[in-house]
Amino acid sequence: MGAIVLLPGVLRPDAGDEARLAVSAPSTVRDVLGEIAARWPRLSKRLRDERGDLRRYVNLYVDGEECRRVQGLETPVPDGAEIQIIPSVAGG
Repeated sequence: MGAIVLLPGVLRPDAGDEARLAVSAPSTVRDVLGEIAARWPRLSKRLRDERGDLRRYVNLYVDGEECRRVQGLETPVPDGAEIQIIPSVAGG
């Protein structure tokens, strides 16, 4: 079945203007990011740093739970999960 990655408008141009990305049966956040890197490399560069970690301004939620508060990149992604990617917004 896999999982669905929901993208905000600001990231959609790097994923072919798609709002929802289907990823195939990942088991962890690291797996999801690996598939994104293989299929949408421009998007991956916006999400991960040189070491492969999530950029600090990117928040990733698995079924409503922020992955950094669970197990980071090793956070489990169950079949059918909904993954939201939300970049931080700064301003004054």
